[in-house]
Amino acid sequence: MRGPHNIWRLIRTGATFERTGAMKVVLEMLDLPPSVRITARILGWPFKWLGLKGDVTQPPMLRAITALGPAYIKFGQLMSTRPDVVGTEMAMELKVLQDSLPAFSMELAKAEILKELGQTTDELFSEFSAPVAAASIAQVHHARLRETGQEVAVKVLRPNIERAFRKDVDAFYFAAQTIEFLSPASRRLRPTAVIDHFDSIVKGELDLRTEASAASEFQANTEKDEGFHVPKILWDQSARSVMVLEWAEGIPLGDIEKLQATGYDLSALGTRIIHMFLRHALRDGFFHADMHQGNLKLAPNGDLIALDFGIMGRIDEYTRRAYAEILMGFIRKDYRRVAEVHFEAGYVPADQDVDEFAQALRAVGEPIFGHGASQVSMARLLAHLFDVTERFGMETRTELILLQRTMVVVEGVARTFDPDLNMWSAAKPEVENYIKNNLGPRAMMRDLTKTAMVLSRFGPRLPDIIENLLTQNTKDHAPKPVLKRIQLLKFLTGATLFTAFGYLLSHL
Repeated sequence: MRGPHNIWRLIRTGATFERTGAMKVVLEMLDLPPSVRITARILGWPFKWLGLKGDVTQPPMLRAITALGPAYIKFGQLMSTRPDVVGTEMAMELKVLQDSLPAFSMELAKAEILKELGQTTDELFSEFSAPVAAASIAQVHHARLRETGQEVAVKVLRPNIERAFRKDVDAFYFAAQTIEFLSPASRRLRPTAVIDHFDSIVKGELDLRTEASAASEFQANTEKDEGFHVPKILWDQSARSVMVLEWAEGIPLGDIEKLQATGYDLSALGTRIIHMFLRHALRDGFFHADMHQGNLKLAPNGDLIALDFGIMGRIDEYTRRAYAEILMGFIRKDYRRVAEVHFEAGYVPADQDVDEFAQALRAVGEPIFGHGASQVSMARLLAHLFDVTERFGMETRTELILLQRTMVVVEGVARTFDPDLNMWSAAKPEVENYIKNNLGPRAMMRDLTKTAMVLSRFGPRLPDIIENLLTQNTKDHAPKPVLKRIQLLKFLTGATLFTAFGYLLSHL
């Protein structure tokens, strides 16, 4: 489906922003020079009539985003957590996108349940409510199982949602490929790879069996985390477009007034959200990657409840260690070490100068320290970071997109409870704990043990593997003394590996 026909979708996007008045809002929000604003308005005005009208009762930005569809709504959800970037008023306006979108009819929801589970809602549930929350992908109903009486949440995908997302994603692909073609300098940001990543996430969200599996794994990982709760999945009542999980009673984190009325320490809650995110990302390498207010609740017992597991992030152990060292370097203001980790991990090309990169990082980090969040312009900070990545030829790391995006969202959520919350101070205990357990002598012994275990599985084959490597393309022509040395090396390699393995096991 990708091709020039997507030009129409992109033109209509710009025209919709112009028609709804959102274009003016965006240009002012980005604080662009007057010349750029005037040029954008002049180019957009002739196409204004092509834009979608949207709901005229809504504010301009909300009107444009909801008219354009689910992919744009996803972006709006992200912006709703960043009052420091888009402003408090705009963030409050966009919160509607988190779980208060128009619901689809009960008849369609019941028909989908019958199709997927082979039973009517009356057969499955003794109670089945109207939608209690509706977002871009699905809506949720409160119900009670007829057989057991258990209270449950029933999540049902929106009708034709896959087709709607496909149209948007195809247009995004076309835009990314066009940008790469017209601007070779943009290729280091890998726009097409970024859309690939977004596309894979969307496909996972559109199959609730994938979400159920992610929720089950996340629940198992976090079961012993004090103050954190993940509802259990009911597998027998779940399918591709319907998912049933235990009901979790609590106050949505978007309802600040109700939270304040409980007398709970909201500043401590913001810090705990950051701690939980970092603990899951660093300890498990598997984390909730859509932690906006609409997906979080505060339980009556003070537990933080996580919901909606359509977008989960996963990072390998090496990346976790690099990420932790980068965070710790910023916390300690050790910009040289932060720079070295970037080079070691391959995030910065090897032909760049590590000292110059460290100096550039200092210019990013120093303005943050010693100031409350309300005194730091995140828009200016992000612009500076972009300049640094461009200067040093850093490419976009698609494996880190979700991690970086979630950190932005989590920080935004935490700052709604404490506008002066310092992300670095809040992160310090979790990062230090991870480093203590994963970068010290104890971690080194664990790594050696893992290596020995792997080698033990391949031990009998290692000598043959080495022989094949050494004699590749030369075996037929190698003189006999060389072949004899290879046989000796083959024997010594096997003996040394098994001796080392035995020593390690005997001392654990």
